[in-house]
Amino acid sequence: MQPPSAPSQVPPAEPPELLAKVTRRLVPFLILLYFVAYLDRVNVGFAALTMNKELGISPYLYGWGAGIFFLGYFLFEIPSNLALARFGARMWIARIMITWGLISSAMALARGPASFLVLRFLLGLAEAGFFPGIVFYLTYWYPARERARVMALFYLAIPLSIIIGAPISSSLLSLHGLAGLRGWQWLFIIEGLPAILLAFVALHYLTDRPEQATWLSPDERRILSEIMRADNALSERACGHMTLRDAFSHPRVLVLALIFFLVVMGVYGLGFWLPQIIKRFGVSDLAVGFLTAIPYIVAALVQVFWCRHSDSQGERRWHFAIPCLLMAGGFMMSALSRSPYVSFAGLILSAIGLMCAQPMFWTMPSTILTGTAAAGGIALINSIGNLGGFAGPYLVGWVAQVTKNPAFGLIVLTVALLIAAGLVLAMRPENVGERRRRVIAAPGPAPETF
Repeated sequence: MQPPSAPSQVPPAEPPELLAKVTRRLVPFLILLYFVAYLDRVNVGFAALTMNKELGISPYLYGWGAGIFFLGYFLFEIPSNLALARFGARMWIARIMITWGLISSAMALARGPASFLVLRFLLGLAEAGFFPGIVFYLTYWYPARERARVMALFYLAIPLSIIIGAPISSSLLSLHGLAGLRGWQWLFIIEGLPAILLAFVALHYLTDRPEQATWLSPDERRILSEIMRADNALSERACGHMTLRDAFSHPRVLVLALIFFLVVMGVYGLGFWLPQIIKRFGVSDLAVGFLTAIPYIVAALVQVFWCRHSDSQGERRWHFAIPCLLMAGGFMMSALSRSPYVSFAGLILSAIGLMCAQPMFWTMPSTILTGTAAAGGIALINSIGNLGGFAGPYLVGWVAQVTKNPAFGLIVLTVALLIAAGLVLAMRPENVGERRRRVIAAPGPAPETF
C-alpha cells in the first residue's frame, strides 16, 4: 500500500519552454499528417459531384460507399493500435501512411458501384489505427492537464483540410479529359501521393518517446520523462491500475465509445454530404469548394478559444456537451429552412460545434487509461465510435433518396447529437478528475475533470 502523500504522487510542474519546444517539434508535423489523412478520407464528397453520375452511383449507394470505409476501419483499428504500441509510432505510422496513400490513389480505378465500395472498404482497412495512434502517441509527451490545448491544435488539421483542400479538390475536377482521365480520377491520384511521400519523412522525423529525443538536451529528456512517469502514476492511483482486458470492459470506456459513435454520426454525416448540400444552393462546382471552407474557417477560430477555456476552467463535460447541442441546432436550421442564407448559417453553427466537440472528447479517455490499456482502450473507443461514420452517411443517404433532399438527413443526426450531450452530462461529476485532485491534495480546478 502506497503512502497517502508520497512525493511521487505530484507530477512536477513542467517548464513552459520545455512543452513549447515539444509542441514546436511534433504538433505542426502531426497536423500535416492528419491534414492529408482527413483530406483523403472525405475528398470523395467532392469527387461525388461528377463521379456519382458517371459511375451510376445513387445517393443510397454513395451513402454506403462513404460509410463502408469505417467498417474496414473498425475491423483493423485495435490490432493496429496495439502494433503501434509494440513497434513504435515512427515505424507504424509510416506503414499506415504508405498503405492508405496507395489505396487512396487507386480510388481512380473505380469502374462502377461494386469497385467503388470495395476500394472504400480497403481504404478504411489501410488507415485504421492512424488517428487513435496519434492520440495515444501524444500521451507519451503531454500530461493530462495539457491535452485539451494540444488536441485543439491537432484538430486544426480538419478545418485546414477543408479550407485548403476543398478549393483544391473542386479545382482538380476541372482536369477532366487530361491524359484521358476524368477530373475525379485526377483528384484521387493527386491527393493520394502526399501520404506516400510523408511516410518516408515520418520515419526520420518522429521520435517514439521522450527518452529517445535527441532534439532535447539530456536534462530536458530527464525532466519530461519524470513528468510523464509521475502523471501516469497519478492516473493509476486515481482510478486504479487498468489492464488491457479491463479497458475493453470498463463501463465508462464503453459509454465513451457510444458517445463517440453518436458524435461521429454527425461529423461524417456533415462532412460527406456538405458539398452536395451546398450544391443545391445553385452554385458552380468551384464555388462549392470555397463555400465549404467558410464554416470551417469560423470553426477553427472558435475551437482554439474553447479548448483553452476548458483547460483554464478544469472542466470537460459541459465543454463537450454545449458544442454537441450547437451542432444539433445548426443541423435543424439547415434542414428546415428554405432560405439558403439561413441554411448556410446553420452549417456554420454545425461546423463550430463539430470542431469544438471532437478535441474535447479525447481529453476524457486519456484520464482513465494509461500504458497498454490506453493503446487498446483508445482504439476500442475510436473503432466503435467510427462505426458512426458508416451510420451517419448511410442514414443521410437513405433520407436523401426518399426525400430528394440530403439536408433532411441532418434531422437524424440532430437526434444522435442530443443523445450524446445527454449521456456525457449524465455521467457522475465524481469522476477520475476529482479523484486525481484529491490524490495530489492541491487546491484549484483539475483540468482533466469531465
